[in-house]
Amino acid sequence: MRGWGVAALAMLLGACSGSLVPPGAGYGSAPYGGSPHAPVNEVPVRQPTPATPIAAAPAPPAPAGADVAAGSGVIAGPNVASLPISDDGAARALAAYRTSCGSLSRRTDQSGLTRPADWAASCQAAQNWPATDARNFFARYFEAVQIADGAAFATGYYEPEIAGSRDRRPGYDVPIYGKPDDLIDVDLGAFSDDLAGKKIRGRVDGTNLVPYYDRAAIEEGALSRRGLEIAWAHDPVELFFLQVQGSGRLRLPDGGVMRIGYAGQNGRSYTGIGALMRDRGLLAPGQASMQGIMQWLRDHPAEGRAIMRENKSWVFFRELTGPGPLGAMGYAVTGQTSAAADPKFVPMGAPVFLSMDRTDATGLWVVQDTGGAIKGANRFDTFWGAGDDARAIAGGMSARGTAFLLLPVGTLARFGGQ
Repeated sequence: MRGWGVAALAMLLGACSGSLVPPGAGYGSAPYGGSPHAPVNEVPVRQPTPATPIAAAPAPPAPAGADVAAGSGVIAGPNVASLPISDDGAARALAAYRTSCGSLSRRTDQSGLTRPADWAASCQAAQNWPATDARNFFARYFEAVQIADGAAFATGYYEPEIAGSRDRRPGYDVPIYGKPDDLIDVDLGAFSDDLAGKKIRGRVDGTNLVPYYDRAAIEEGALSRRGLEIAWAHDPVELFFLQVQGSGRLRLPDGGVMRIGYAGQNGRSYTGIGALMRDRGLLAPGQASMQGIMQWLRDHPAEGRAIMRENKSWVFFRELTGPGPLGAMGYAVTGQTSAAADPKFVPMGAPVFLSMDRTDATGLWVVQDTGGAIKGANRFDTFWGAGDDARAIAGGMSARGTAFLLLPVGTLARFGGQ
């Protein structure tokens, strides 16, 4: 879903979007606030119900330079059967695990925690395990482990739905671009062993490879009149937040829905303007949420446009016609069940129990996605689906607590755990 790696609150406090209009296009009759053709309907942040997280086990500091879970310290967690997993949460997690667990048996685990064969028994059993007994499935096939100090931080993301049109018309004049054919990916490792694993994106200018157009250049029309528009949005602020999420839905004038997803990114570094706004004292206390940032941008259109151009990153989209939205594993993600994490610290497709300081984030999740701001041990981004409820929760999600990875029985023994 968020193939370029994006996360709601973390990314918002790290970035926001820009005015996405070529020269002369305009913003409709009400810049940043929309036009009478499709009024903006803001949804307030959902206030959390506090909870008390399970205490993490004492752990020594992670070794200096540890860049994967296997080298960060692997400690036994509670017995899985003792974790407060709800029946509904277990059933949803079982369905999600069933969908993507086959990939665990085919992929190399970047975290270094497991081997492909470790997942075979649970994946086979999951195919026919009854949803009504899902808690026992996880208790039988998994053991809980804590990575390093287990201190978890979770944000939220969702599938936004914004006003859009397949063709340009009054009130819909913000272009949504498909991936241009002159955007080139370069594997630097093909040129030097010292650059193995490093990639850049750019375009050819004469005989030189140069950086691709940044956000300001695109806004000024660098891609206009090339037939790259796959649709037109009503509100540039809403479109940016859709860029942050990486995919979403366009609510069309005739009442239909067009689903769009990540197709590429311009290769420019991502700068979080939410953090800039906070550091510059532009956000009042309690305003550092998606909803608060959006309101500030609409209230200060000129300043907002300038700040947003400090984020040079740009996301291109494609129309999605199958199941979705899709996570980084290529499978549809599920609201209140799927989560994003760093694959160097969580096997992609693995379950994780989050015990957090708010009840909505506490529960069993299945990691099926990644995110650019989701890096390091015990960092998660929870997916909430689509609609006003999802937006209200994800927009203000910021939870802290303890994370326990659920790994195949026997994993701990390889790391000297009990």
